[in-house]
Amino acid sequence: MRILDLHQALADIGARSCHIGRIQRAWLKGLPLDAGTKHQKSEDYFPLSVRQGLPPIAARVDGLARVHTSHPGADGSLRLLVELSDGQMVESVLLPRDGLCVSSQVGCAVGCTFCMTGKTGLLRQVGSAEIVAQVALARRIRPVKKVVFMGMGEPAHNLDNVLEAIELLGTDGNIGHKNLVFSTVGDPRVFERLPQMAVKPALALSLHTSRADLREQLLPRAPKIAPAELVALGEAYARRVGYPIQYQWTLLAGVNDSLEELDAAIGLLKGKYGVLNIIPYNSVEGDHYQRPTPERVEFIKRYLHGKGVLTKVRDSAGQDVDGGCGQLRARAADKIDISRIQRRAQGKT
Repeated sequence: MRILDLHQALADIGARSCHIGRIQRAWLKGLPLDAGTKHQKSEDYFPLSVRQGLPPIAARVDGLARVHTSHPGADGSLRLLVELSDGQMVESVLLPRDGLCVSSQVGCAVGCTFCMTGKTGLLRQVGSAEIVAQVALARRIRPVKKVVFMGMGEPAHNLDNVLEAIELLGTDGNIGHKNLVFSTVGDPRVFERLPQMAVKPALALSLHTSRADLREQLLPRAPKIAPAELVALGEAYARRVGYPIQYQWTLLAGVNDSLEELDAAIGLLKGKYGVLNIIPYNSVEGDHYQRPTPERVEFIKRYLHGKGVLTKVRDSAGQDVDGGCGQLRARAADKIDISRIQRRAQGKT
């Protein structure tokens, strides 16, 4: 479902633009669609046709995103496995300090070899209303003042829906533009479309290595843009919008954490208007990749920072509940598949 579909449904019951605006703002706050204000009750504002026609629309909106399971982390995060109206699952993560990570696709087509989501492939796009519904759902739990598009999916592969959601969140959603973070592996369309937006989000680029050949191995279906060119595109956007870019570098022990890689990263990023987020890999049992030791992570941070590259360590939220992106959905999918097999074995459909 797209936001425009909601607008049309409201218009069909007689809602004018002023009514649609109030209903939309209530939704974005996590309130009932017919919520009034402290100065005016809804029955004194909405026409009768809207009041009578709103309940089925509200039920449809409520069904866009529901909490299937929730998993609190020791770091203050709260991972939500969210069920969409067709039964598909995505993940949203309430982060410390009023942040929220949302998903833009069910699965992902990029196929990053270190990502659980990438192993499932792309199942379907998430509509703009479903993206916003993740925010509305989270705001029923606690405040959300920052939204990062770093959950399941590659936002550039669902660009129209993601930009539609960003536009709404940056206006009626009352979220500062620099607090809307568009994370991408570097699709050229991003650098064409984002500067044209009225709401220009911050940008996070998944770099992960300074080597084009290694990046192609780690991100097999990402656009074939050399890391140096990607950084140049990111730098131009950051200077244009006036807030720094984030470069993402998932640390894989023995793969992209060598001194040679660090020196190459310094060559790419020193003096740039940005910050390098190093993300220790969220290892799972039997995984091909491993997480560097805490001592190695600390050394990398200090080395890069000491050489003039602003560097921060960003741990994946929810590691203590094995909740790295895609893991909750993968476990839920396994349980569903096992349940189906058991039902078939018992002669049930």
